Amino acid sequence: MTTDWQFDVPTAGSKHLPPDARYMEALSSQGYGFEVAIADLVDNSIDAGAKDVVIHFLRDGDELVSLLVVDDGKGMSEEELDVAMTVGGRRDYAANALGMFGTGLKSASLSHASAVTVVSTTKRTRTAGRRWLMERAVSGFQCDIVEPSYAQTLLDRYADRPIVWQGTVVRWDAVKDFPKHGGGGQTDRYLHRTINKLGLHLGLHLHRFLARDDFNITIAVEDVRTGTVYLDFGVEPLDPFAYPVSGHPDHPRRITAAVPSVGDVTLDAHIWTPKSNLDEYKAVGSVLDRQGFYFYRHDRLVQAGGWNNFRQPEQHLSLARIAIDLPDVPADVFRLTVKKAGVEASPEFTSALEKAVDGEGLTFLRYLAAAETVYREARKRSGTTRKAVLPPGKGFDPAVRETVADELPAIPYEDPISVRWQKLDTSVFFDIDREGRTIVLNQHYRAAILGGRRGGLNDAPMLKSLMYVLLHQVFEKEYSGSREKDNLQLWQSILVSAARAELDRVGDDD
Repeated sequence: MTTDWQFDVPTAGSKHLPPDARYMEALSSQGYGFEVAIADLVDNSIDAGAKDVVIHFLRDGDELVSLLVVDDGKGMSEEELDVAMTVGGRRDYAANALGMFGTGLKSASLSHASAVTVVSTTKRTRTAGRRWLMERAVSGFQCDIVEPSYAQTLLDRYADRPIVWQGTVVRWDAVKDFPKHGGGGQTDRYLHRTINKLGLHLGLHLHRFLARDDFNITIAVEDVRTGTVYLDFGVEPLDPFAYPVSGHPDHPRRITAAVPSVGDVTLDAHIWTPKSNLDEYKAVGSVLDRQGFYFYRHDRLVQAGGWNNFRQPEQHLSLARIAIDLPDVPADVFRLTVKKAGVEASPEFTSALEKAVDGEGLTFLRYLAAAETVYREARKRSGTTRKAVLPPGKGFDPAVRETVADELPAIPYEDPISVRWQKLDTSVFFDIDREGRTIVLNQHYRAAILGGRRGGLNDAPMLKSLMYVLLHQVFEKEYSGSREKDNLQLWQSILVSAARAELDRVGDDD
């Protein structure tokens, strides 16, 4: 082995290697969630100085046809629109801009739609429009120029609100998540579920903007054929630190972590009110997801909960939340994901937390201990110490899993209980797979129990929750005694009779 080593790699010139057109496929496969993608578009509206943003679902009877995000921002000239529609297009971001990489509009849109059209106008320039059609984009980065008269027609559609003098419309067509067949109430159920999640996501991640008097987001649903407006409501801010009373009289506290690469980082350390049912507390995933760091970049929440490798989440820290405004120059200490849905923090930050302290000498570690104490004392005051359980897992609705996590401690280091449908003999309603830790429900009775609704992984939440309540202790014991076996047989008989009665009712309705 030779000992000489060149620290600089010698080169012999350079070669231009433009990306293959298939790069567009990679761009649209970055795992954008629906709510995250819409939030990325709203970020662009905020950067454009918008005061009013409308998220507009358009339907034709039972069929959802398009989704539009409309704003009254400063708009774009034709040249600016070309830059905006260019992948990684070079533009000068303002110091407090939410945009960063020049890919959000394209990657967020094409992750969920086969076509994205952008139409914009300013006070000084004529209306212009561009469209990315996925099949043309991947064949050679061919971006369509929207016919000017249609571009103006689309803007005129929103002339009363929100676009008065200037603004932008982003239109999605062939949205992949839209129900393929809207009959049987599928479209209504999709809209109810999707709009609820979207409102919570936007209300949480943009709560500092929504709390201002001059900024609004509206979600609306309209039938394009009849003009009927089914829904039109304003998104409310969901401040994850808006507890009515602090969980601890000495908090919140402002703690400082000295991080050599970026200087002092301020930690606003809060302790939530125990056993809160407010949306501001419960809107952030499970009890394990919602504790920890809440990172903001230019007032936009970019991470809601998590400990960033500082420690593992646990039930006893469910009331601990720390607000951190990222420094303008984060160096390599904080790295924001392209989707603005998380922050990667270097070991330099987590090491600084060990020594972080406030002006009165309270350390960050003592703050965590105080949050844990508040949680434990609240449990004691409730008069009950609940036994740890195996939690529900795959097949149970996330809301059910969250509630169980809130109410019951989990047996550590054990797999959860899952539930699934499977073909069984019609004489039984359920089976228990102890080794696989799974409750098996009889597929024969599924359609009757769902009452014609479409099935899915987390369907029948009421039934599955009741089965979990009945059976979780069976999995927590090594074997079933004679009394437990008799109970299982009793439940089996009652549930089979009830399921058959459901089948008879379906037959009578037919």
